[in-house]
Formats: sequence, structure tokens, C-alpha cells
Amino acid sequence: MLKCIAIDDEPLALTLISTYVARIPALQMLQIFENAVAGAEFLRNNEVDLLFVDINMPDITGIDLVRSLANKPMVIFTTAYKNFAYEGFELEAIDYLLKPIDFNRFAKAVDKAVEYHGYKYNAGTPGHNQSIYVYSEYRIVKITVGEVEYLESMEDYVKIHLADGKVILTLMPMKKLLEKLPAGKFRRIHRSYAVAVEKVKSIQGRKAFLKDISLPISDSHADFVKGWAK
Repeated sequence: MLKCIAIDDEPLALTLISTYVARIPALQMLQIFENAVAGAEFLRNNEVDLLFVDINMPDITGIDLVRSLANKPMVIFTTAYKNFAYEGFELEAIDYLLKPIDFNRFAKAVDKAVEYHGYKYNAGTPGHNQSIYVYSEYRIVKITVGEVEYLESMEDYVKIHLADGKVILTLMPMKKLLEKLPAGKFRRIHRSYAVAVEKVKSIQGRKAFLKDISLPISDSHADFVKGWAK
């Protein structure tokens, strides 16, 4: 069960969120706050797993409130405006809900939080890396490891190419993303590319052939060829 609080200067919004939380067994509402400063103080002195917070509040914005926290819980932003999505992305928000909030949309956001919490809680245990989570398009995205074919580095970003042709763009260095993936299952073959080893169908010269694409193997990563052939 995730312990949560809600902060919003609109009483009706707090009532709606409290009603929705009561309908989801995975959540326990600890307290609600109309005053952002009081809510921030509670967060600094209590263990909270999930924070629902409005962005536009008179005393302090939800963005600034979250930035001020040394130990941040998972965050779901709520707002009537769309123009704060990038700030939510910067703060690694679980999701971003536009008012008026529909229950089904609320429940989907909570499902992401529950899954992400389980992922973090079980980190280091066998099998925990069957899925990874990255931030893309202003929200957290779950990726099944077995669906990843290769990674393409684009300076500060990485394109994650999936088996169904879908591409997910995330703001993360290649090195950090590889650390999230199961050790030995993915190998760098070039400054710009890393592949899922089992997705490589053949190697010819300095090229690795996957299902629908061939990728270059650089001189500095030529040892991949010997390792793959074993």
C-alpha cells in the first residue's frame, strides 16, 4: 500500500482526489492540504510514497514545492493547464493529470506509480530487470526488456528501438541506460549504438545484422564479434 498525500488550494479538487484514492486499495491517504507550505512541512517530517500536487497555487507552485524537497516521493502533478509539462518532466514526475480529472485516467497514473514503486523496491533481486522505466514525453514509461532491439545515442538523448518498430526517446546518456539493463544482455558495438545480443542474427565484416537493420561495429568494440560467436 502506498502512503500518499494531496496538496491543492481548491477544496473540491482535494475532495475528488480523496474520493478516487478511497476507491483504490493500493493507496492510503495520510492527509490532504489546502496550504502548500503546510504540505511541504509534512513531507519533510513524514514518510510519504506518493504525492498528488497541484501546480498553480498562490503561496508556492507545485513545481517549486517538489524542487525544494531533499527526499522526493513519487509525484503526480495535477493542473488545469498544459504548459507545465516540461517542468514535470525535469522533476521525473510519474504522471501529469489535467483537470477535470477522470477516474480511469487517475487509475492509470496510480498503476504506473504502483509498478514503479515495486520496481524500485525489488531492485537487486533476481528477475527485477524484466522491465525498466524511463522518462519520455513528460511521463514515466515502462519498457519490457525483451522488446528492445538496439539503442541509438544522440548526445544527451537515447533512442530505444523496439521490436515492433516503435521508438522511445529519453533524456539519458547511453552509459546510464545500459546500467539499467540486465548485465551481459546488451553490448555496445559503436559510440552511437548498443544492441540486445540475442537480437543479432548475423555478423559480416564490421556490421551486426538485426531483423530489419544492420549496424556498424567500430574498431574499439571489435571484441563484440568474438564474444557473440561463442
